[in-house]
Amino acid sequence: MKSAYDIIIKPIITEKTTSLANNKLQYTFAVDPKANKVEIKKAIEEIFEVKVVAVRTINVRRKPKRMQKFEGFKPAYKKAIVRLMPGQTISVFEV
Repeated sequence: MKSAYDIIIKPIITEKTTSLANNKLQYTFAVDPKANKVEIKKAIEEIFEVKVVAVRTINVRRKPKRMQKFEGFKPAYKKAIVRLMPGQTISVFEV
């Protein structure tokens, strides 16, 4: 079994995810593409010591990108939106 730090790759911090964190207690992470919701929930609870209510996952497809004459793709990844119990926060998202 993978460790919690292998499952959670990095937090995704944008305007939209910061708004979700402040208003609805929902935090967004890039996760291992093979991880399921149960593994993600356990990893978040272990790393940040919070209680997770729900986990939603999205497979983000690769996008074509072009830099002058070179063409390529941005990589695909899996994104997880995690909702916490009221009153709990994750300090990574606080500004």
